[in-house]
Amino acid sequence: MKKIQLIEIKSELGAGTRGASMAVDAVKIASLDFGSSYFKKYPSIEIQEQYQHLLEPVKNDYAKRIKHINELNQEICSKVKSTVVNDNAFPIIISGDHSSSIGTISGIKAAYPGKRIGVIWIDAHADMHSPYTTPSGNMHGMPLAALLGEDNKEKQINNPDEETVKYWNKLKNIGSPSPKIMYEDLVLVTLRDTEPQEDHLIKSKKVKVFTVSEMRKKGVERISIEALYALEQCDFIHVSFDVDSMDPSISKGTGTPTPNGITEKEAGNFIYYLLRNKKICCFEIVEINPTLDKENIMAENAFEVLLKATNRLTNDF
Repeated sequence: MKKIQLIEIKSELGAGTRGASMAVDAVKIASLDFGSSYFKKYPSIEIQEQYQHLLEPVKNDYAKRIKHINELNQEICSKVKSTVVNDNAFPIIISGDHSSSIGTISGIKAAYPGKRIGVIWIDAHADMHSPYTTPSGNMHGMPLAALLGEDNKEKQINNPDEETVKYWNKLKNIGSPSPKIMYEDLVLVTLRDTEPQEDHLIKSKKVKVFTVSEMRKKGVERISIEALYALEQCDFIHVSFDVDSMDPSISKGTGTPTPNGITEKEAGNFIYYLLRNKKICCFEIVEINPTLDKENIMAENAFEVLLKATNRLTNDF
């Protein structure tokens, strides 16, 4: 049975659509609708972003708001490390946009220096762009590149300015020197919406990918076994769950909904099976945007996944 520490990150600095900073509150409302005392039962740390930065003109076109995203992720890294090292607790993160994973996984790496960290990335997108390759400049599409220490200049399409490069290098080295993870310690699940620059990395670095059709064919338990087996060389494993891994027919309450995703039941069961493994050291849910939703459906689905994951970790059924 694990000691749980919730970390609430009310952030949308890295997103391209406004509203994701309300994700945590939306999940809390969902828990109330279910009559759950979840958020009273487990201690919580709240990390607030500075909303005024959303109103400032964008200075760095190829890494929007990178300076403030750097500051936010420094704080996230510190809180995650402290949760693991000082509190001996299992961090569960609820965050608005996926750029916060830079701080989360950097914090895990800082907590376990010298250890090999694996990542299971459940997401419709690869999030492997850098300021040199991004088509949008939105930093929720860059966390894995930052954690891998990847610029991908071989497929460069942008010429970021000096300030952007400075903060990008800082971001890659938060908590400990880059890289935090290696390509062979990364598994992408439900991937189905990528750009050519990301496809180049996935193919050339031989990243392990499990598609939705493969999950349907083999079943979620089998894919969980194979995903964990692919990371058997790792000492610890982080699980990152982006709600856009689920199909938009469930809910459009996320900034980048992508067709042909998994169901809420498949997501919950897959994560449940993953969390049986003792190497799992952190779990996060990201990219809920209740402003794009109707009747808070995405947050309700996410809360059910969160509850199932927590119950697995605490053996509380």
